[in-house]
Amino acid sequence: MHAISAPMSLSRQLLGLLAWLAACFAAAGLGALASVNAGTFYQELLRPSWAPPGWLFGPVWSVLYFSMGIAAWLAWRERGLRGMGVAALVFLAQLAVNALWSWLFFAWRQGGLAFAEVLVLLALIAGTVVAFWRIRPLAGMLLLPYLAWVSFASVLNFATWRLNPQLLGQGVGG
Repeated sequence: MHAISAPMSLSRQLLGLLAWLAACFAAAGLGALASVNAGTFYQELLRPSWAPPGWLFGPVWSVLYFSMGIAAWLAWRERGLRGMGVAALVFLAQLAVNALWSWLFFAWRQGGLAFAEVLVLLALIAGTVVAFWRIRPLAGMLLLPYLAWVSFASVLNFATWRLNPQLLGQGVGG
């Protein structure tokens, strides 16, 4: 059981919110560096008929990164960084893995590795949902759209990779 601590000041809460949002959007920025030519490259790829248009990804990811930041902030407000323990580490790990995916798929054009990596990302997101839910259920719930989107994106990654072996590599090692 965690000891009850003194209420956090409003200024500390706001600084914490900004810090968690900054961490999330820093990961977004790292991924965006790899995605500079993503729009053009995405248009060149054969895609399944159910693939969303390229313009949809930016707005969806913006909302998801914002909700990730809010979720982390809610968990942090509940327990503080030390009290979050493994939940904070898993959250930060999934942010790093999230940013890496763009490099694997768009910059390095390794569809198989990107697919394998997105499966790791899914496991980390699921772990974060559970860990945050235990701290504050709303924090876990806020990550459910992210889990759903990355689940969809993993299927899209696989299908697109298989349709484009010449552009995204033949196999996980190729």
